[in-house]
Amino acid sequence: MATKKTTTRSKSTKAAAKPAAKPAAKTKKAAAAAAPAEAAEVAVRGTDSPVLKESHAPVVKESPVPAEAVKAEAPAVAEPAQAPAVAEEKPARTRKSKAAAKPAEAPAEEAPKAEEKPAEAPAPAAEAKPAAKPAVLKPRADGGMLREITPRPQQAGNPYKPMLATVVETIQETGNIKTLRVVLDDPEQMANFTYEPGQVGQLSVFGAGESTFVINTPPSQKEYLQFSVMQAGEVTSAIHRLSPGDKVGVRAPLGNFFPYNDWKGKNIFFVGGGIGMAPIRTIMLHVLEHKADYGKVSLLYGARSPRDMAFSYELDGWLANPDLDCTLCIDNPYEGWPHKVGLIPNVLTELNPSPDNCVAVLCGPPIMIKFTLQALEKLGFQPENIVTTLEKRMKCGIGICGRCNIGSHYVCVDGPVFTMAQLKELPPEL
Repeated sequence: MATKKTTTRSKSTKAAAKPAAKPAAKTKKAAAAAAPAEAAEVAVRGTDSPVLKESHAPVVKESPVPAEAVKAEAPAVAEPAQAPAVAEEKPARTRKSKAAAKPAEAPAEEAPKAEEKPAEAPAPAAEAKPAAKPAVLKPRADGGMLREITPRPQQAGNPYKPMLATVVETIQETGNIKTLRVVLDDPEQMANFTYEPGQVGQLSVFGAGESTFVINTPPSQKEYLQFSVMQAGEVTSAIHRLSPGDKVGVRAPLGNFFPYNDWKGKNIFFVGGGIGMAPIRTIMLHVLEHKADYGKVSLLYGARSPRDMAFSYELDGWLANPDLDCTLCIDNPYEGWPHKVGLIPNVLTELNPSPDNCVAVLCGPPIMIKFTLQALEKLGFQPENIVTTLEKRMKCGIGICGRCNIGSHYVCVDGPVFTMAQLKELPPEL
């Protein structure tokens, strides 16, 4: 009986020994599969370099070559342990190899398809860029303008996507007005950038926000874009802290513009107050560049005091320009001031410009605009011949946020340039 039990045990041990070989083989395979990973880890961490210790994750991702080298050497390490198992399981491996050989033929037949894909792949992506629809300024029935939400064809950049720019110069105009001159970082965008007098742009300071300002250089100025900013809040304060070399974002051009083509052959009387001289400067310089197309050109520029006058370094040139009848004024007497003293509406009435064949263009603080419009009406100017530009409450610049809406109109889209006739049709929200 003992002998039989021993025999039974020996058979059971033999039967148990056979299945035990399979897990062993799996363990060897797992060990062989793990060998490349361990070797790769050794290849990466087997150095005391401080750079690898501090940034080991990027090194692993960016160094596939050591991992391939380890995989190539792994079979040589695993061969001695797998050799006996291969000799015992020849039939099983022969069946697997035959079964594996069949699908191996399928990729060989599909190989030509893979080779045909590269032939169809080359698609001229660069040729798709010029296919963008042009953004055209369309006249509205009420005399305003509408802009399609697409880039202008001659514009290298997208006016609805900030373009990276560098501040190249800053000018402290007054105690709270600063002028920035910026250049777009992309030479192609800078060379192809075009706009019309009166159009605005969004100037953004990264981490602070963006705000809307008129581009106050004439379109003929190609060296830089100029923005004059009055400090009044967080964003404008951040802009005032900028220095040459700092980076900003620019979304431009936005909005409509002064209808200067309709003014050809007419006299033009410009009125600017304080920071409102920025957009007036743009259109005035453009008109003076094409003086032969216009009649008499006059300017009335006023501020609280001489120290509050922006572009003071250009005033002497304006006064000496034979093509420009320039008048300067300040609100209150100031020692040594040789020009007019008084509020702009009062000085305008004193100058008494003729409304015949004349267009009045003005910009300034809301209170100044209100009373100057009244003075112009008393002088006989027709509402359609009085033009102003508004930069009130503009935020997004594309008519989405609704911050600048006046009734059903948006200053940033339908403006910022309006005639007095158009303003009279709007709700009294200004």
